[in-house]
Order: sequence, then structure tokens, then C-alpha cells
Amino acid sequence: MPKLKLKHLLAIRWFHWINFPLLALMIWSGFLIYWAYPVYSIGPVRFPQGLFRALHMNQRLADGMAMHFFFMWLFVINGVLYIVYTIVSGEWRLLVPTSFGALRDAWQVVLHDLHIRRERPPQQKYNAAQQISYTAILVMGIGSVLTGLAIYKPAQLNWLAAWFGGYPGARLIHFALTIGYCVFFVVHVIQVIVAGWNNFRSMIIGYELVDEHE
Repeated sequence: MPKLKLKHLLAIRWFHWINFPLLALMIWSGFLIYWAYPVYSIGPVRFPQGLFRALHMNQRLADGMAMHFFFMWLFVINGVLYIVYTIVSGEWRLLVPTSFGALRDAWQVVLHDLHIRRERPPQQKYNAAQQISYTAILVMGIGSVLTGLAIYKPAQLNWLAAWFGGYPGARLIHFALTIGYCVFFVVHVIQVIVAGWNNFRSMIIGYELVDEHE
């Protein structure tokens, strides 16, 4: 007989649902900045002019910068609190890959999700692919903050910009990380849909339905 089992604590759910719109707004405002003026273009990357006009993104540099710098602080505060919470609560032990075989185990998860492997790889609260993904997104968040500061104050923080190869390097990494977030969003949403309502419900109310023997 199915029963409700606690999966996600309230703090984890809050951090998740606060971070999701914040990161989406950061990406949106970042693109407003990127497409506002040719000086912000990066290498050969070009988008059709009609695309950002249709999305009302053209010539909104001031809007983009105001939004980006405002939501940046909320994003940083939420991220710092999340890191502190996972360390203090011990939740990090479930989120960080636990062995050198994590890549192998993650590949088995991918094969299972693609219906190439029939057996579902063993997992605890998170499987190896999720652990690698969530750890990577955390590292990416730290990288975005550091490269963003290097771009924002390249003269005052010249030592920080130097870590990333100067202002152009920091800007390129910052943009690459943004594309990484977009890819993560798409994959994450697809995974949520595939996993079904039970998994999604656990991130809303904290509980999921499991068989009695589990």
C-alpha cells in the first residue's frame, strides 16, 4: 500500500523555488545587456535582429543592467544561505558525488533514461547523475558571481579579472556559463516531466508516494 514519505525538507524546497526565478531573471537581464550594444558581442556569436526585437530585448541596456545588478544580490544571498545550510545540516553528503566511480554510475543513469539500459542503477536520495549535475550547477553559480564581479569592476578588481584571462576572458566565461544554465534548465525540466507528478509533488509539499516495503 502506498504511503507518503518525506523526501525534501522545507529549507531545500524554499532555496530551490527562490533560486529558479532568480536565475531565470538573471539570464533574461543578461541577454538584455548582451543584445543592447555591439560592444558586448562575443566572437562570432550572432542572433537574428528580428528575434530580440520580437522579444522586446533591443536597446534595453539600462533596464538589463538595473535588473541584473538588483537580482544579483538576491541570487548571491540565496546561494550563500543554501551553501551554509547544506554544510550545517549535512545535506551536502547527499548532493556531492561520493566515489570515483560517480562518472561511471552517472553514465549508467543516462543509459537507463534513454531506455538503453533496462535495470535502474541503485541510488539513495539522488543518483550519481543528479549529484554531478547539482554540484556542477553550484560551481557554475560561484563562477558566474566571480566573473560577473570581474566584468563589473575590471579596474578595481583587476586581480580577479586576471584569474579569468582579463576582461575578455571573464566575459567569455560568464557568457558560456549562462548558456550552460539554459542547457541545464531544458534538461532539468525534461527530467522532471519524465519522472512524473510524484517526483514534482515532493519538491512542492516535501513528500512522495512510495510502496510500503520501501
